[in-house]
Amino acid sequence: MNKSATGVLLVNLGTPEAPTPGAVRAFLRDFLSDPRVVEIPRLIWLCILYGVILPFRPRKVAHAYASIWTEQGSPLRVLTESLAARLQARLSAESGETAPKVAVAYTYGEPSVAHQLSVLREAGVERTLVLPLYPQYSATTTGSVYDQCAAVMKASRDIPDLVIQKHYYSRPDYVRALVNSIRTHRAQHPGADCLLFSFHGIPRRNVDLGDPYEQHCLHTARDVATILGLEEHQWRVSFQSRLGRAEWLKPYTDETLRQLPSEGIKRLDVICPAFAIDCLETLEEIDVENREVFLESGGEDYQYIPCLNDSEDQVFFLANLVAERLG
Repeated sequence: MNKSATGVLLVNLGTPEAPTPGAVRAFLRDFLSDPRVVEIPRLIWLCILYGVILPFRPRKVAHAYASIWTEQGSPLRVLTESLAARLQARLSAESGETAPKVAVAYTYGEPSVAHQLSVLREAGVERTLVLPLYPQYSATTTGSVYDQCAAVMKASRDIPDLVIQKHYYSRPDYVRALVNSIRTHRAQHPGADCLLFSFHGIPRRNVDLGDPYEQHCLHTARDVATILGLEEHQWRVSFQSRLGRAEWLKPYTDETLRQLPSEGIKRLDVICPAFAIDCLETLEEIDVENREVFLESGGEDYQYIPCLNDSEDQVFFLANLVAERLG
């Protein structure tokens, strides 16, 4: 291959363009219209989406986004692009002009997967590693990335050469990155009674139909707890961010946080390994809303451990992954 003949497309979920009801409405419409995300009969769901959710929910969600927005913009976008830049720098330092070209796309919003794959091809990239930033596979997240790549292939006469990373929940270097972040945090904030792994939830029905997400989450948590040397009573797993009345993966994070103080767990560390990058669900839901739940239920100290974001450990294991998949 010629120089720059390979590429890496980091794919994250996406974010509203601004913390305003209009921008949030556009984002939610795109996100919640995906059949991978909501798997109930389309006519019923579209009536709920357009009749109940989109007219009323964007204002509340926009307020939450405004509380975490930075001068540079959405934390998810800022940190994802910083991660891409740092990964590009590392790959370039290792391989010079032959290093893969790194780009960023979002499943919902811009730039899209289709657009960025086109940009990479125009830049001379012949083979691309599509790397969804979802450590644990779910059809609701990584599955949508596969769908969008498939749509690009279906529309192409000269089909692009794509390598898609399905998951990395059990990679030793990913697990080690989580362990390092926890150890660094605990060196600065010692004394927690328990470590709570809060993963994003999905409907229980999805798992019953074959989605491996729950097992991937439990595998990640168990690996981290084992390396940290934690005993069974020193760590828990829960699931956050449920939507609607259907049963989602349990135990629920908010209910767990209400219960823990009554069990004598008053000092708590919380980490969210399903998220590679901090976003609304970690910065507002976990670090603000759920902090209040724990403290109001009798907890005394609540510490949120940030996502890996653009840390050196995250860059390191992603660079290893790229080298393995692109040779």
